[in-house]
Amino acid sequence: MDLDCTAVLADVWLMLDGECDDATRARLQHHMDHCSPCIEAYGIEEKIKSLLSRKCGGDKAPDSLRDRLTLEIHKSITVLRSDGTES
Repeated sequence: MDLDCTAVLADVWLMLDGECDDATRARLQHHMDHCSPCIEAYGIEEKIKSLLSRKCGGDKAPDSLRDRLTLEIHKSITVLRSDGTES
């Protein structure tokens, strides 16, 4: 199954946080193995996550923040898809 780059990038943080199942991880990894822009974006996100981890000293954000951010990401993806700038 081919994945859209937008969908892959939306799920990168789930993969980095180990919060996706094995099948999803395999699909994301397969896509990134064949898509250099996505693997580059994954590398950037991985570095950001590492930097945040070091600078925040292991503090965990509240679940409500994660929920709000997830909602905003999904809304921005919907906007991109509906105005035709991303497929």
